[in-house]
Amino acid sequence: MIKKVYTSAAPEAIGPYSQAIICGNMLFTSGQIPINPATGNVEAEDITAQATQVMKNLSAVLAEAGTSFEKVVKTTCFLSDMGDFAAFNAVYAEYFTSKPARSCVAVKTLPKNVLVEVEVIAEI
Repeated sequence: MIKKVYTSAAPEAIGPYSQAIICGNMLFTSGQIPINPATGNVEAEDITAQATQVMKNLSAVLAEAGTSFEKVVKTTCFLSDMGDFAAFNAVYAEYFTSKPARSCVAVKTLPKNVLVEVEVIAEI
């Protein structure tokens, strides 16, 4: 059975997709960018603040699905500049203490010209 996940505590999808999907006992999130769900805007300007907002958004989606950062098994991280790698890792390490598998790549552009986007796969 496939179930869509939605929470108002995370940003609305900005395209034809869901915030996350539960399939069996696994959660697959869409990429979260640093949109403040209260305003619908990107307010954070530097990588540290943007990464923190992304983690708050992911936390809300994980909670709505009945899971948490501790049950994340894989992350995919997108940075607009690998020069932000160390600062991003500092924020990432605060949330992903279980050290899930991860890919981190630099991309040319992210939606709304943000600096970071992260998606996760987690056990429910």
